[in-house]
Amino acid sequence: MKKSIKIDYSKVLGFVPQSTIDGYATPAMECMKQLENGTGKGNDFLGWLHLPSSVSAELLQSIKQTAKVLQENCEVVVVAGIGGSYLGARAVIEALSDSFVALKERQAGVPSIVYAGHNISEDYLFELQSFLKSKKFGVINISKSGTTTETAMAFRLLKKQCEEQRGKEMAKKVIVAITDASKGAARTTADKEGYTSYIIPDNVGGRYSVLTPVGLLPIAIAGFDIDNIIQGAKEMECICASQSFAENPALTYAAVRNALYAEKKNIEILVNYHPKLAYFMEWWKQLYGESEGKENKGIFPSSVNFSTDLHSMGQWIQEGERTIFETVLSIEETNRELRVPSDEENLDGLNFLAGKRVDEVNKMAELGTQIAHVDGGVPNIRISVPQLNEFYLGQLIYFFEKACGISGYLLGVNPFDQPGVEAYKKNMFALLNKPGYEKESAAIQERLK
Repeated sequence: MKKSIKIDYSKVLGFVPQSTIDGYATPAMECMKQLENGTGKGNDFLGWLHLPSSVSAELLQSIKQTAKVLQENCEVVVVAGIGGSYLGARAVIEALSDSFVALKERQAGVPSIVYAGHNISEDYLFELQSFLKSKKFGVINISKSGTTTETAMAFRLLKKQCEEQRGKEMAKKVIVAITDASKGAARTTADKEGYTSYIIPDNVGGRYSVLTPVGLLPIAIAGFDIDNIIQGAKEMECICASQSFAENPALTYAAVRNALYAEKKNIEILVNYHPKLAYFMEWWKQLYGESEGKENKGIFPSSVNFSTDLHSMGQWIQEGERTIFETVLSIEETNRELRVPSDEENLDGLNFLAGKRVDEVNKMAELGTQIAHVDGGVPNIRISVPQLNEFYLGQLIYFFEKACGISGYLLGVNPFDQPGVEAYKKNMFALLNKPGYEKESAAIQERLK
């Protein structure tokens, strides 16, 4: 029987008593029932809730077949998307990839994955197009509407370049659309050009979409096992359906972080000791920041990569403002083994480590940091992950999604909308004189005088 991720909040109890956390158990359970029954805010965006157990074998097979077409015809695949349309895929791909894959000779049948449509940098797009000039490349255009400025602009450039470099027929073969089922510019383009396409379900928001084709197709193209990702998520779906507060990690995590928030711990720092998880932290920050940051409420999600950031952020965490708590992702077993060698001269004084695995040193850095930070007034939650592979990443993704829904309801907000994201877009469109924004443009020009 496979293991599963575990949560340990014993290093919170010196700041919030067990009785207080137990007081959140019943409200957290009620919030979970609202999710399951579809009676809470944003209940038209709950398609992710039972996604792992409802993904069909036919869909997974179709995704793998499309991945094979791109693997056979591309040296590079560009994932064009922003926010939830690319972060989940990138998080998984970078977590599972060799740390130096970009510097190695490309493995036959496994294209390099690069990203576009997640910024508006002219230099980035120019350099991307320059890089692609000598490459057989394909594009995955991920956008529900097809009009998100960052992604639409990047796709316009990439579509033109792909058609000019590879011809219309090959471009049609290596451009894939992941978009709305029936409406929007991306759907219209896909139908007109005859692209292979997949649907972003109407009831799944972008930041909850990694277990749909949005995340699964890029991950499959990168050569990773999407069946195992879904299997891990499916197992965690069962675990996180438990009515036992102590046995349901999503309930526990949601309750503990809200109990800390009530004690003015307003900043959560997600910590990892494995550099491959850097983009997983970015996915997590979007998930929680966009879900909970509303109505002048919400824990601010931040992240650090230890032990690297102990030499930059460690001082602030140890002795700065006491409005923070840490959630540590700890990988129990590494995928490789490396031991510290002995050195006869011992000029660096490290012979006391000779024969020890590097991961043992890393784990002692983790434990030593936990003790120091707790002593310094920082509550500490630990989430242990058995190993960094597809199965446990699937578990981790679903765990954080389910906990986020519960936590948002505990906070009293709608964890499935993002009204604040539209504010910058309106101003940008007005400043660019987009048709239909004349009044907003006039108002902004008046403010700028």
